[in-house]
Amino acid sequence: MCARDDVATTQDWRQLPPGGHVEAAVDAFRMLSDPTRLRVVWLLCGAEHDVTALAAAVGAARPAVSQHLAKLKLAGLVTVRREGRRALYRVRGGHVRRLLAEAVEAADHHLTGRPDHD
Repeated sequence: MCARDDVATTQDWRQLPPGGHVEAAVDAFRMLSDPTRLRVVWLLCGAEHDVTALAAAVGAARPAVSQHLAKLKLAGLVTVRREGRRALYRVRGGHVRRLLAEAVEAADHHLTGRPDHD
């Protein structure tokens, strides 16, 4: 996946974003800087999951995954809905999906030596 070519036309890269936007973006990057949280968000990009399924998939303890999800929810990266007593988590929209996909794609370019996109 590569970034949309029209992003440069929709963003004015010469102007700094407002401070609140910068802080929120920094918080999102901080949340994604943890390997377990990144794996959890990756899985949530594809489908809804409960804490037990996520813990098994990422190989982490259920309480730890639950804490990670609470932080991700507070940062606005995931949402939760109740189905009876079960809480189902999912990523909060396309922006988060694209951000994560771009980060992993950039890592792939770095690790494999493939040239970057302009």
